[in-house]
Amino acid sequence: MAASAGVSPATVSRFLNGGRVRQSVAIGRAIDELGFRPSALARSLKSGSTRAIGVVVPDITNPFFAAVVKGIESVTRDDEYDLYLCNTDESVEREHRVVASLMAKKVDGLLMAPATEHAEPPSHLLSTGVPTVFIDRQLAEGDFDSVLVDNEGGAAQAAAHLISLGHERIAMISGPLETTPGRGRYEGFVEALRAAGLELRVEHTAFSDFRASGGYQSMLRLLAVQPQPTAIFVANNLMAMGALRAIHDLGLRIPDDISFLSFDSLDLGELLDPPLTVIDRPMEEQGVLAMRLLLNRMEHRDMGPPRTIRLETKLKVGASCAPPMSTLHKRVRGAAS
Repeated sequence: MAASAGVSPATVSRFLNGGRVRQSVAIGRAIDELGFRPSALARSLKSGSTRAIGVVVPDITNPFFAAVVKGIESVTRDDEYDLYLCNTDESVEREHRVVASLMAKKVDGLLMAPATEHAEPPSHLLSTGVPTVFIDRQLAEGDFDSVLVDNEGGAAQAAAHLISLGHERIAMISGPLETTPGRGRYEGFVEALRAAGLELRVEHTAFSDFRASGGYQSMLRLLAVQPQPTAIFVANNLMAMGALRAIHDLGLRIPDDISFLSFDSLDLGELLDPPLTVIDRPMEEQGVLAMRLLLNRMEHRDMGPPRTIRLETKLKVGASCAPPMSTLHKRVRGAAS
């Protein structure tokens, strides 16, 4: 390349490292003609940067995390960063092993959704100073950026919608209270019911694990209670899939027998019969914002205080919620009189 540009190798090197050279136009033309790309390995050896980012999620089968990773990748696609995607299967022990492995690879940054927030943050995060951004989780210990959604507000929207239809026997399948979304959605739902003079009864409450199997078993148990709840709020999409299967297996109809509302959209949820009412959130945008926060810490050496970004949710009304049959009967009798 130096020969093509008519300059010395030292001048080319100075240009590639951002230095000012008089022959910059000739060097740039030679780079274009030769299709030259700087060696990532050579750059990393000189700068100490691996151009690698670890992405740790608790369940890659969850459509939410798949969307988040898509958002992350959309930011890094043209920046020559390699992503190491790791699935912890909701295991704190595996999470610690995965993080230790990523630190051994000397990743430049880490994007992470911890399996639980009661455990101490992996010691590697605190000791190495590797920039870390948490997605959908917020830890009390350590100075970490977080990208969340308004879990409390979204759950309150769900409660308000069911209450507006006349439901009083309302059930909930909650996620683990050891996580930011599990705790926030449960507390937001309970508080909204309480503000309306209602109560989430113990027999109408199930705590599960954000998985389809947990949603299935929880729904079976809630529907065994007499009198049955007239409406159900399920705190994530995977549990909603399991709960829908349980309702189907019991031969019940939505919304005739029970109104159904979930947090997070389901793939092809609008094609279900009836289309589902959901609390929707910008999943990909969570990944995009988390990646931008991380790049800001990595590339600009931002040493400011930790930032928390909280995105809004939106109620998307389908046809899976309706007034309870008892309310409909009252309305019919009132109209007839």
